[in-house]
Amino acid sequence: MKIVIADGEYDNKENFRYLCDNNVEAAIKVRKNSSFMGCNPRRKVVLQQLKNLQKWKSSVSYGQRWIFESVFSSMKRMFGEYVSARRFPNMVKP
Repeated sequence: MKIVIADGEYDNKENFRYLCDNNVEAAIKVRKNSSFMGCNPRRKVVLQQLKNLQKWKSSVSYGQRWIFESVFSSMKRMFGEYVSARRFPNMVKP
């Protein structure tokens, strides 16, 4: 995995540090009132977004997130909000 594209729900220092430690680029949209103090991996993203949000979105292909959101939405409509099976083979049965 080279990049993780996520919405603001994943904006926390632990996620940024984990991705940085595993050499994965974090394309996580930060909150509007974000502080850039403390976590260096997050600081870089916050500064890029504050400087030019549209340029940042383009550079990380943030606009492609809608594709995955559409797939998840379709799956939820077809199969429901959760999986009740406990074993993986049963989760993926047609």
